[in-house]
Amino acid sequence: MDAFKDRLSERARDTSRPALAHQSRGRALSEAETALATALMEIFGAGVHDFAQVAAELSARKLAAPVSGRTDWSLALLTEELVAINADLDAAYAEHGYGA
Repeated sequence: MDAFKDRLSERARDTSRPALAHQSRGRALSEAETALATALMEIFGAGVHDFAQVAAELSARKLAAPVSGRTDWSLALLTEELVAINADLDAAYAEHGYGA
């Protein structure tokens, strides 16, 4: 459950502009990206905010990185994955606009 996302979706329906629920996305997230996002929310929700510790927690969960497929998370890999995902989402947004 993602209260922020739920609220955005609710607000988009309130304004009769459902495309705004995901206005910053030019494409849907992949299953691996969604799994990473879910894991990050759980880790941050547990009070872990140091990125090296976040990477250690992702490794302990054996979560496959969305871009490389690796499960041996480190601070460097976490940074590389987030940069790559953001670049791909930015490119999709530039190509397709909002509302994927």
